[in-house]
Amino acid sequence: MTLPIAEQWFHRRSFPDGVTMLWEPHADPSTRCNIWHIAGRDRDLLFDTGMGVMPLAPEITRLSGRPVLCFGSHSHFDHVGGHHEFPERLMHSAEADIMAAPDRDNMIIEGWVRSDTFDALPHEGFEPERYAVHPAPVTRPVGDGDVIDLGDRVFEVLHLPGHSPGSCGVFEPASGLFFSGDVILNGKLLDDLYHSVPEDFVASMERIKELPVSTVHAGHHESFGRDRMCEIAEDYIWGRRQAGCPIEHGS
Repeated sequence: MTLPIAEQWFHRRSFPDGVTMLWEPHADPSTRCNIWHIAGRDRDLLFDTGMGVMPLAPEITRLSGRPVLCFGSHSHFDHVGGHHEFPERLMHSAEADIMAAPDRDNMIIEGWVRSDTFDALPHEGFEPERYAVHPAPVTRPVGDGDVIDLGDRVFEVLHLPGHSPGSCGVFEPASGLFFSGDVILNGKLLDDLYHSVPEDFVASMERIKELPVSTVHAGHHESFGRDRMCEIAEDYIWGRRQAGCPIEHGS
């Protein structure tokens, strides 16, 4: 079957607190991430960039003409495909090598991007089987506790490994907003990928439960509040305990 060419690739939705979500509706839900744009006074934060099959930068320019700090929650293809379009790229150093030399294995493209991944194509001549991510070396490595200052609002970097070694979220204490990537979301949590570590995931969940969060803007699916966040974290910890995973922090 020949797929149509999409008339519009990105859709977007506005949230309170200067937050806009963009997504790629013609990609399968398992391979499209939530792309978060957070407006600041002096600069904006772009948290993840999607698959990179169509230019994202023009969409961000329409939202704001301010400089953009492009933050990668982790290096999987569906979150960093558009990173190469932005000059300032922040990510944990544990996955910097992947960003500098991406391939179909270290980006987990193999087995995830197929002919049935899309219900429309981004442009003429696009072949899902040949999909690849452009190299986008990290220009600013970040670690746990680092601060991202947008001029009038400040985010704290939280290193939360488990899904991947460099998985990070960013938390704004003033508003309680937590951008979590794939560390916690309202759906299946993946801890069986080639560089996932369930024991680390458990420790990250224990830490997440203590955050004074108002809203979680996750890497996939809908946003949710603190009660649901704690429920998801507890369910994960219980599931790993049942599977025999070592549990720390007295839980």
